[in-house]
Amino acid sequence: MNNLYDLDNIFAKILRSEIPCNKILENEFALAFSDINPQAPIHILVIPKNPYINFYDFTKNASNKEHESFWKLVNDVIEHYKIEKEGFRIITNSGNNGNQDVPHFHVHLLGGENLGRMIG
Repeated sequence: MNNLYDLDNIFAKILRSEIPCNKILENEFALAFSDINPQAPIHILVIPKNPYINFYDFTKNASNKEHESFWKLVNDVIEHYKIEKEGFRIITNSGNNGNQDVPHFHVHLLGGENLGRMIG
């Protein structure tokens, strides 16, 4: 485990069932649930079940099986909402400059409407 990981972050509490979530799908290594402050008609968070702080930590330290399972769950959520043809956006924030709010790696999967340009 990464000794800089905050065991009291909200996603760690969700994974320990201390805080409820609106679970969409899950597998052995990842969990997908609705964002409590949705920014689009479809706004799902996908998180690994093991303690990774951000994208860099996850890509450097997670096992191949964790990587495979995580991205498979992202695809399963895309298929669940049938947005593979109309499109979607995947966002992950990292660190202070990336405005990461929760220090547990996660991706935001947004869709269900035209999301506009990303920047500008």
